Amino acid sequence: MNNGEGFTPVGERQGWQGRVVSLSVAEIRAPDGSIYEREIVRHPGAAVIVPIDGQEVIMVRQYRPAVNRELLEIPAGKLDNKDEPPEMTAQRELEEEIGKRAGHLELLAVFHNSPGFCDEITHCYLATDLTDTDRQPHGIEEQHMAIERIRLAEVTELVASGELADAKSIVGLMLAREHLR
Repeated sequence: MNNGEGFTPVGERQGWQGRVVSLSVAEIRAPDGSIYEREIVRHPGAAVIVPIDGQEVIMVRQYRPAVNRELLEIPAGKLDNKDEPPEMTAQRELEEEIGKRAGHLELLAVFHNSPGFCDEITHCYLATDLTDTDRQPHGIEEQHMAIERIRLAEVTELVASGELADAKSIVGLMLAREHLR
């Protein structure tokens, strides 16, 4: 894998710090020696989970302010506790969002969400052998989210129709479908 051979970070200054993300301006030396700047959103990363119950996936529908609409998504959460491994975040998010615990959690992939401007890395898990726990929603959006079940076989149609438009969910569902074949 090419790690950006010939490109060298030479400096970075933080422009803004929020509760979840920050914005930095990075200075990069190009292979020709020139220096240029790029804005980078720094994000702690996330764990996303495809919870399978028989032939169905348990999903959530929640309001997303950035796009001003509700989206159908797989459960997910930020890696906001540095002492918590991603698989523990995945288990915690399952309990918080859908009231389930996975007897088996398998890493499907680790991927960059939007590497053109953001360093967020997502750890995608397949969750099976689900058991009921108490649902513990955090934040106003989670308190108002709806839990929905879809058949894994419907994923392609939901993407084509625009009903499923969340990238992490599309990636996770496609990976799970392929893995379970």
